[in-house]
Amino acid sequence: MFDIGFWELILISVVALVVLGPERLPHAIRSVAKFVAAAKGMANSVKDELAHELKVQELQEHLRKAEQLGMKNLSPELQESVDQLKQAAQEVQRPYASATDTVTKSDASIGSSTLDSDEPQPSSIKMVESEVKAAKHHTD
Repeated sequence: MFDIGFWELILISVVALVVLGPERLPHAIRSVAKFVAAAKGMANSVKDELAHELKVQELQEHLRKAEQLGMKNLSPELQESVDQLKQAAQEVQRPYASATDTVTKSDASIGSSTLDSDEPQPSSIKMVESEVKAAKHHTD
């Protein structure tokens, strides 16, 4: 990445040893290692979050296309996206259903059977979108 060779590392080590001394050098190396690890962790976190946001955006776009087609004669790609959204909505409902006594399994099955019908139902699709967004905020 930085194109630093063996001799450059030796030179940096000797200069660090002379400047910091043998007593402070191990502490400085640990501090630099912690900083590098934190920077890598932050970069990976941002990368994962960006990938997640792109996937959510793609699923929402596919959902809008499916909604425009009336949820009939969908391409396999759109159907897969709709199925993923349905699955995400069911996963969001599961923790809340077990946590509260007011939501029963029959209520959850009614909600999923509403999404399985062949009629276009924009309100159901918007409900799924809002549940997916709520799940995203819940995991953050």
